[in-house]
This record gives sequence, structure tokens and C-alpha cells, in this order.
Amino acid sequence: MTITDVKPTESEPGTTRRGRTRHIQGTQRRGIALHVSLIVGVLLSAFPFYWAVIMSTHTSTEIFSYPPKLLPGSHFGDNLSKLFDSIDFFGSMFNSLIVATSVTFLVLFFDSLAAFVFAKFRFPGRRVLFAMMMAIFMVPAQLAAIPQFVIMAKLGWIGSMTSLIVPAAANAFGIFWMRQYMKSAIHDELLDASKIDGASFMRQYWHVALPVVRPGLAFLGIFTFMGQWNDYAWPLIALTNPDNVTLQVALSQLNGVHGTTDYGMVMTGAVLALIPLLIVFAIGAKQIIADLGKGAIR
Repeated sequence: MTITDVKPTESEPGTTRRGRTRHIQGTQRRGIALHVSLIVGVLLSAFPFYWAVIMSTHTSTEIFSYPPKLLPGSHFGDNLSKLFDSIDFFGSMFNSLIVATSVTFLVLFFDSLAAFVFAKFRFPGRRVLFAMMMAIFMVPAQLAAIPQFVIMAKLGWIGSMTSLIVPAAANAFGIFWMRQYMKSAIHDELLDASKIDGASFMRQYWHVALPVVRPGLAFLGIFTFMGQWNDYAWPLIALTNPDNVTLQVALSQLNGVHGTTDYGMVMTGAVLALIPLLIVFAIGAKQIIADLGKGAIR
């Protein structure tokens, strides 16, 4: 019997088809399980925001009623009117916008500039300076509150928004994050080519480095803006002028404004305070996704 006379067993084709079918079914089941898990995660993450919106449309009595009300009420207008009568909402929101926007732009500039130097240039003491910066990163911010207050008082900045903007103009986390991003995103050959073309340091930073690391800058911008917008402790200490209070400090004044806390009014203020954060996050996330898709081609 020659080799050509050997015929495959009849079970082999069926076995192959059954194996493919099982593989396809297993892949489909894993895909369904993944999508269900993602949907459940999204619902759990979104529920606190939904619950905040619902509470802003009810009175305090309705909020604590049982069973809890899961549908919108009819008191949002009343809560809104009481909110505007209790605090200068738009004035404090404008102050928060000034502080958060100014700090975000300063952090993006100074942190990315320092990170560019740490990531792509060799100079004496580079490792020591970076180690000192990381040591500062490990220190809780609360420990610096008293020395920072003394410095701001000696400079005459207590009570003004300058005391919030200048100390936050650069931070160790942003430098660390951008350094790690630049080390892998910016190739040395790109910088070498720019040097051959006669580009100066700032030209390399502005025209070579920044276009490549825009997704990292977008994340840092979102992170910084949200942190400054939600900051409460330091503005409460430094802003002794009532006209310069930020939104979070103003919202804290709603506790006990009418003798007892009106939780419907408080939640209305909290929901309105979320709107700028959602706008910034949407813009930043869109920038991240767009730049990740075309960053390699650029």
C-alpha cells in the first residue's frame, strides 16, 4: 500500500468543524460576558450622578422618604432660587474658573518643560534633582499648608486668588507623568534631526516635543483642572476675602444657612458645579482619542 492509498478518517472533518464551532461559541460567550460586565460597570459608575440630579429636584423631606424616590421631582426651580439667594453662585464659579484655568495652563507649561529636560537631556545632578522631586511628591500636601500660608502672608497675597495660583503653578506629579510619557513618545532621532536643522532648545520643545505628547498633556490638563476645581482646604485657609471665595468654599456655606441643612438646595449647587467638569472632561477625552489615533503618523 502506497502513501497515496492512505485516506483520512471520516471523523477528522467533523472534528475540525466541531472544534471551530466550539471556538466561535466560546468567543461569543466571552464577548457577551465582557459587554455585560462593561454595562454593569457603567451603570454603577453613573448612578451617583443620576442620584445627585434626582435629589436636586426634591425637598429634604422627599429625599429622606422611604421608599426612596428614583424619578425627578418638581422642586428644582425652588431649590435653584434658594441657592442663588443664599450665595453668590456665579461669582464664586467665576473665581473657580479663573483659578482652575490659570493653574492648568501654568502646570502644562512648566511641568512639560521640566519633564522635557529630565527626559531628553543629560546634565550634572539630573538624577539627584529628580530624586529630590520624587521625595517632595511623597510628602502630603497638608504638611506644607502652614509654611505656605506664612510665605503667602509675607508676600501679601493672603485673601487674593494669587495665593491659589502661584503655589500650584508646578507640581511633582505632572513632571513625573510627562517625563515618563516623553521618554517613550519622543525619539532621540527626532531631536537629533531638529538639532541638525539648527533648532534651539525652545524650538525643539515647542515644535517637536509638544505635538507628540498632546495626549499626555490632555490627561494632565484634565487631572489638574479637576483637582483645582474641587480643591477646598487651601482656598478655605487662604481666601480671607469673601469676594474671592471659590465655588467649593461657597457651597460649604450652604450647610445650615436656614438653620437646618436644605439637602435639595445643596445638591442643586453640587449638580451645577459638575457642569464645567463634564465639559472639560469631554473636550480633553476627545483630544486624547484623536491624538492617539494619529500621533504615530505625525
